[in-house]
Amino acid sequence: MRTGGWSYDIDARATPAAALALLSDIHQQGELHPLIVEVKDLPPAEGALRSYAITDVLKLGPIPFRITYYADTLSVSDTEIVTVARQKPRTTVRNRTTITPTGTGVHIHVDVELTAPTLLSPYAVKEGRAAHLALAERIKRVLESQG
Repeated sequence: MRTGGWSYDIDARATPAAALALLSDIHQQGELHPLIVEVKDLPPAEGALRSYAITDVLKLGPIPFRITYYADTLSVSDTEIVTVARQKPRTTVRNRTTITPTGTGVHIHVDVELTAPTLLSPYAVKEGRAAHLALAERIKRVLESQG
């Protein structure tokens, strides 16, 4: 097993409440995420506020393939959202998002930690990081278009 990760920041002209509403709604994020093609609600897992089955379309070279993983929203406060996603084989993605008001809007900081089998890890980190950086740009555009 190998653990890797990445972090990124978003500064947007938006209210903390608008950022929290968008970032805590997996369905809205699913519409913005470049890999997600479907989000289904599930009964909340033990210890989770909400649970989902999420389907992504990935590519290995020119060949597209679908994966479904299970994600839980573990906590949501005015300033922080914590989620965890699990996919076979033994892959876990933990996401901690903090929201801080600024003089001109909001600062969002996202830390992502991905643990995967050693052979899968470089691909998973590369694809996950690229998708999240594209997602960050889309989140900023949506937040600023609402204000």
